[in-house]
Amino acid sequence: MGVLDGAAWLVALTLVVTSAIWTKQTGTLPALVGIDRSVMVVDEPTETEPLVLVEDIKQPTPEPAITSDAATESTPVIDPSYRWFDGKLVRPARVIYMTVTGYSPDSRSCGEFADGKTATMKSVWTNGMKLVAADPRVLPYWSMVSIPGYANTEVVPVLDCGGAIKGNRLDLLYPTHEIALQWGVRQVPVTVWEFVESE
Repeated sequence: MGVLDGAAWLVALTLVVTSAIWTKQTGTLPALVGIDRSVMVVDEPTETEPLVLVEDIKQPTPEPAITSDAATESTPVIDPSYRWFDGKLVRPARVIYMTVTGYSPDSRSCGEFADGKTATMKSVWTNGMKLVAADPRVLPYWSMVSIPGYANTEVVPVLDCGGAIKGNRLDLLYPTHEIALQWGVRQVPVTVWEFVESE
């Protein structure tokens, strides 16, 4: 950097710092160029046009906000208990108390069926590996559930089943057998969700 560049940079820095201090102390920024606003003219006056000052120009009045009932009727209010799943609005349908355990996609949990696929032929990686196995007679495939303590209580799909999952039992998919064992066996309220039909 040359001496002139350094000097120009120092002058600019001094100007910025001085302006900041001035603004902090006075609450206003000093004008860099003195302009007398009372004599600002929009156009040069002609013999037939009167002198128009900037302060005399009226700004258009903003339109008042619409407060009619029609405006509020067009904005739907969504029930706070509703959630979104697969890009669609869902609502809680019922709660079932279930015995819930964890499982993993390896042979220690799935035995000979440890092929990385669920009973619905979906990959175990579907929905970010957040899915459950249930008895299809209690919760049919593609049902949507949320379980306290699993997947941040997000709505997850039922995509799998198992030989030991009968009645009000549910298995939560975890990436490893060790993590699945940490869940243990719990009795929890499982919320079953349904899609909100468009009206």
